[in-house]
Amino acid sequence: MPELPEVEALALDLKGRLDGRAIVKVHIAAFSALKTFDPPLTALEGTLVDDVTRHGKFLDLDCSGTHLVLHLARAGWVRWREEVPTIPPKPSTKSTLAVRIVLDDGSGLDVTEAGTRKSLAMYVVRDPLDVPGIATLGPDPLTDDFTVERLGEILQREGRKQIKGVLRHQGTIAGIGNAYSDEILHAARMSPYKPASSIDGEELQTLHDALRTTVGDAVARSRGLAASELKGEKKSNLAVHGRTGQPCPVCGDVVREVSFADSSLQYCPTCQTGGKPLADRRMSKLLK
Repeated sequence: MPELPEVEALALDLKGRLDGRAIVKVHIAAFSALKTFDPPLTALEGTLVDDVTRHGKFLDLDCSGTHLVLHLARAGWVRWREEVPTIPPKPSTKSTLAVRIVLDDGSGLDVTEAGTRKSLAMYVVRDPLDVPGIATLGPDPLTDDFTVERLGEILQREGRKQIKGVLRHQGTIAGIGNAYSDEILHAARMSPYKPASSIDGEELQTLHDALRTTVGDAVARSRGLAASELKGEKKSNLAVHGRTGQPCPVCGDVVREVSFADSSLQYCPTCQTGGKPLADRRMSKLLK
């Protein structure tokens, strides 16, 4: 799933490619992807791409004042094409193509989504805040005003909720998903089940430092990379996420996993939970 660092780098890459280009046509290949009807899709035709920015995990193309906003969900991505086919794409359950954006020089973008769960979303709006998910975003963790005091206020407000879920909730803190929440908690040497409001003092400072450093370093590594290189860069620099059964790069213990209905988390027992493996509820059910 693309998270803050990948979407930030993707926005930067697309900004360089799209600056001053005009949109000729936007084709919808997966009708479920388009979430708005006013302004109509045709309002984008003939507009110039003035800017490409990020709001949390949302990608925002400012097209002469009309905004084309994308949320790539779990399996979406944007692929640059030097030349797009002249024949419009046809909807197909066998294709990953959801949206095709055709530019005035014959190049364009293919917005794709792998898998059977179709959650990718595209919005055509006059203001990014017209997108519900953007309007309700929490603070961006890389802004100057995301201080240790502000993080402390957030955690106290969240009460006894598990810190893993607090970090992932977009209305609480914007841009952090499953992968980077695992990485942040590993860097902070903190259990994913730790109650949010119990984190204060030195632990709060440690978590704030881990959050800013983990996300900030990922942005720095991704900056300047082409869209095609971003997924590989992310995967190669993860310490625990997606590394179940492999050695922890800090202590050498085996990275463990807890599975849920539609996701999982990874952690190091030695670094994060005092050497004790966390209960995997799904596995426990299978053993009964």
